[in-house]
Amino acid sequence: MNDRYDAGYGGDQYELVGYDEFGQPVYRQVPQPGQSPQHPQYSPQQDEYGSYDPYGGQVQGQVPGQAPAQGYGQDYHQDYGQQGYQQGYGYDPYATGQQTEQQAGQQAGRPQPQVAEQTAYIPQQAGPAEDPAPAPAPVPSEGDERPGEPDYRTEQFAFVEEQPEQSEDVIDWLKFTENRTERREEAKRRARGRVVALVVVLAMVVVGGAGYLWFAGKLPGSSPDAKGGTTAAAGAQKRDVIVVHLHNTKGSGTSTALLVNNTTTEQGTTVLLPNSLALTDDDGGATTLSKSVDDDGSSGTLDELDTVLGTDIEGTWRLDTPYLDNLVELVGNIDIDTDADVPDPEAKKKSEAPLVKKGEQQTLSGKMAVAYATYRASGESQNAQLQRFGQVMQGVLRKLSSDSQAATTTVQTLAQILDPSLTDKDLGVFLAKLADRAKEGDFKTALLPVQTDGRLSTQASDSVVKDVLGGAARSPEKGAAVQVGIRNATADEDATEKARVVLLNGGYTFVDGGTADAAQAVSEITYADAAKKEDAVEVAKTLGLPAASVKKGEVTSNADVSVLLGQDYQVSE
Repeated sequence: MNDRYDAGYGGDQYELVGYDEFGQPVYRQVPQPGQSPQHPQYSPQQDEYGSYDPYGGQVQGQVPGQAPAQGYGQDYHQDYGQQGYQQGYGYDPYATGQQTEQQAGQQAGRPQPQVAEQTAYIPQQAGPAEDPAPAPAPVPSEGDERPGEPDYRTEQFAFVEEQPEQSEDVIDWLKFTENRTERREEAKRRARGRVVALVVVLAMVVVGGAGYLWFAGKLPGSSPDAKGGTTAAAGAQKRDVIVVHLHNTKGSGTSTALLVNNTTTEQGTTVLLPNSLALTDDDGGATTLSKSVDDDGSSGTLDELDTVLGTDIEGTWRLDTPYLDNLVELVGNIDIDTDADVPDPEAKKKSEAPLVKKGEQQTLSGKMAVAYATYRASGESQNAQLQRFGQVMQGVLRKLSSDSQAATTTVQTLAQILDPSLTDKDLGVFLAKLADRAKEGDFKTALLPVQTDGRLSTQASDSVVKDVLGGAARSPEKGAAVQVGIRNATADEDATEKARVVLLNGGYTFVDGGTADAAQAVSEITYADAAKKEDAVEVAKTLGLPAASVKKGEVTSNADVSVLLGQDYQVSE
């Protein structure tokens, strides 16, 4: 397509033939009828660069014989080759307006053609310069369009060299998004892995904790009272047990307790044993705990307790009251809650102040501790005295050192002659462990419940025998001992309890016959079966009654021999 343009100078017309290497439009004159075609003429903007024909035509925009304007022509000829412009084109687009001497000579010897037409006006260029001083080129606006000229804008041009860069940008963006997605997926996978690991750890902790609580018997339904398989768990616990006998050297009687250290549950316990506890002696006969201590000694009583309780007692500690006094002094007195006012055994008058006062956190010296541990008020059962003995023992353990060596030194300082089954070191180490339990609050006192005949009740003894001792109750058969029924007619309410203790210590089974409506001066002993006459005579001797009081007659229900205590019955202290 040819775009024609009327230059406006003499009616000559020009048509667009293309663009040069600098992006400038190139025009040529349309030949008139009968006129030979001319080379395309190109006229850049009329400024300091002058006019230039890229196809080798003459220089436009200058007066013949006049030197070109000063510019950048010479520099351009030197950089890109002067020969091509001088010989082929004859124009330097960046001409300085001055000609070299060679060019000037060539032009002087060459006839200059006469150009009839005037210099054409090129679109987007200034007209012929009438003033030698260059004028600034007009800047066309965006809406300035000329007839026959295409409307080209900058945004319509795209350069090939930009495509690789855009492709690289696209590739980089795709890689970035892909890597970002992968990182997100990897983060999610790691998060899921952490959650799974956390759940597994928590499950293991829960299962392990539940197993420990079940093994320790602290879960609901896992206590020894629950049905099914709990006895084995209680029996599997590790326990260290020794028996201690407190002998009252100034009075009479003994007090017995078991010291238990459960190493599995880390619990310490003092188990108080009533003197009426029925045992079986070495000959297979029936006896009681207090009678066994007096007759059979330490080793015999230990074996008999193991048989009845199903335990494994490791040793015996005989603690006479003077040694208890010294022990309390060595640990620096004890602080306990007392439940009664205890008179001074050495007081000459009953009106004197009590040696031990009733109250909370009473500080007891050695003498006071002995008096409190052996005190039994009028009308009280032995269980009350046993409870006081247990309080004193726990108070001593709280003040004793938890260090094994220090506790052993304390035991050695007592200078006791211990039972061969228990050395100073063994006792010291054992007491140090219990002292640690007592200081931490993991220590308690329990009373072994027995029936009136001294035998163990299965239901009443399970809480102590099974839970604390880990054993099983095995009381002697009921018919092994003579059943003696006591009916009190002395007008002294303590007479029944005292007679019961005497009978139990004598190996008899006590049967409570109640209290008579009226007092009776003389005691009576009766038997219903002639075969029991000899037993009735032995009962009279045991109670300190004359043999003449024995006769055949009615007996109390469930008793082999009945005793009616009269005012002639003298209770031995």
